[in-house]
Amino acid sequence: MSALGRFVQRLASRKANWLFILPSLVLLGLLGLPLLALIWKAAGQDFFAYALSPSALSALRLSLLTSTISTALAVAAGMPLAYILARWHFWGKSALELLVDLPVVLPPSAAGLALLVAFGRSGVFGPELSALGISLPFTTAAVVFAQTFVAAPLFVRSAKTGFSEIDQQLEEAAFAEGADEIQLFRHVMFPLAWRSLLTGSILTWTRALGEFGATILFAGNLEGKTQTMPLAIYLGLERGLGVALALSVVLVVVSVILLGVIRRLERQNKS
Repeated sequence: MSALGRFVQRLASRKANWLFILPSLVLLGLLGLPLLALIWKAAGQDFFAYALSPSALSALRLSLLTSTISTALAVAAGMPLAYILARWHFWGKSALELLVDLPVVLPPSAAGLALLVAFGRSGVFGPELSALGISLPFTTAAVVFAQTFVAAPLFVRSAKTGFSEIDQQLEEAAFAEGADEIQLFRHVMFPLAWRSLLTGSILTWTRALGEFGATILFAGNLEGKTQTMPLAIYLGLERGLGVALALSVVLVVVSVILLGVIRRLERQNKS
């Protein structure tokens, strides 16, 4: 091929590359510019004064507490369920997987309404709970319920993937050596799937930390009791933008750190 032909080919290739680059830049701008604007606007305010204000600290403490409890519940109950879905075969498994995945795609407002209809004072199970002296709506426990409902499926999905990727021959070898199901899980499955379990825990905690729709419907927005960081941001739009900006930046920073940890775990898992 002549020099002119090679030049024309490179030119055509560069023009074709822009068909990929331009749409990508549009989407990256849509994703990145709002975050940059948020950080820029927050930096122009008295950031630390707002971030360390009593209302912001109260929302932060409550969010950290409820998100941690929700994640612990998701891990404790979700790990056995993920193991069952990954390694056992039984009738109705597909329906069970659909039930577990449904809260991931369910609108948060619908999730909050479902919780209220089920466990509210006038809900389906409300009289039974009242007879036991339990009242869930508009309490800190309701925040945990809402966060667990929307976030636990993320842990189950990640843990299920980790358990499913373990070689079936290792399971057969463990059973051949006389191991029971508990020993198999403790000495084979858990050590090999720990990265997926940790990734699922981080995703669950992050999702619980940012939960808004189900929480405000089922738990309300009571400062010091049910007002988490997302709810404080929502209230800050009406009372004072400074607190809303500060808490939003805190959530962005936490999310970036946790996503970085997840990416590192994924790279280690592939290596």
